[in-house]
Amino acid sequence: MSLPVRPAVLSSPAYPFTPIDASIKLDQNESPYDFPDFLKALALERTRATAWNRYPDLNAETVRRAVAKFENWDERGVVVTTGSNVLIGLITELAGMNRRVLTVKPSFSLYALEAHLLEGQLCEVPLNTDFSLPLEELKRELETGNGVFYLAQPQAPTGRLDPVREVLELLEAAGERWIFVIDEAYHQYSGSDYRAVVRGRANVLSLRTFSKAWGLAGLRAGYALTSPELALEIQKLVPPFGFSTLHSAALEVALEHPEYLLERISETVQERQRIATALQNHPSWTLFPSSTNFMLIQTPDADAAYKGLLERGILVRKQGGNPMLEGCLRVSVGTPEQNSAFIAAALELG
Repeated sequence: MSLPVRPAVLSSPAYPFTPIDASIKLDQNESPYDFPDFLKALALERTRATAWNRYPDLNAETVRRAVAKFENWDERGVVVTTGSNVLIGLITELAGMNRRVLTVKPSFSLYALEAHLLEGQLCEVPLNTDFSLPLEELKRELETGNGVFYLAQPQAPTGRLDPVREVLELLEAAGERWIFVIDEAYHQYSGSDYRAVVRGRANVLSLRTFSKAWGLAGLRAGYALTSPELALEIQKLVPPFGFSTLHSAALEVALEHPEYLLERISETVQERQRIATALQNHPSWTLFPSSTNFMLIQTPDADAAYKGLLERGILVRKQGGNPMLEGCLRVSVGTPEQNSAFIAAALELG
């Protein structure tokens, strides 16, 4: 049967993920720790005190105020949605339909997927062999044309954090012709912060998420920090009343109690270093430097390594579809106990 669906949708693949059960789950870059019980209780108490028969805030105004206070940002320049991935789709719709969608490759697959779905003119510039930015080629692309440019800092799936001076060079090349998106999903683990760069530039924005360091992937929430002018245009594309009462209560509570976040970030960074140290002399695996909560590891045979780990109850993510990632696995940093089990399995597999 032929469906009356746009060809761009029919020809696009689905998001590449298949859930698999395993006792140690290190495949999605989530926090290994749940939201603290006492904060869950506060969020549920706050939810019970609201009227469930009434619509929530039109544009998540309460959460926007809380985010603005936490980030020291103008509330008018905050856009909150159910996941930063939703914002990627909205920004592509805003500035990439029938226009250029520029990014690097390999990078977060959703940039390219949204470009295909929304019929943007996708341009993926390959990273250098050491995963550094191909500055000159990117500048040439930015100096000719317009649209939306996605740049993850730190990068995913490589885990690399690029020098700020290089990002500033790209900003200069882009001028005001592009919506310049700095995706900071993992910035807490790298200690990087592009707010000062975004502030004062009307066409630049930072994407941030509650799904990683905050440990709230199950709630689906993310936000953009940008100029009031750009936020106003993005907000036009956000469905009204899209943020539920439970969403709002949980995020308000989290933002009021960020101390748990700082403790978890510190542990993750220490554990990331412990994994790197333990496997630095692995006989056949190569760990690439990481500024995130995951490690990119090159193996002689990714299928064999993946299967060997899964047989030991450890689920990781295979990286495919790009020659630069041949043989690579992506492994999230878990709890100390989970990381010890991964290290032991990795050394055993040899």
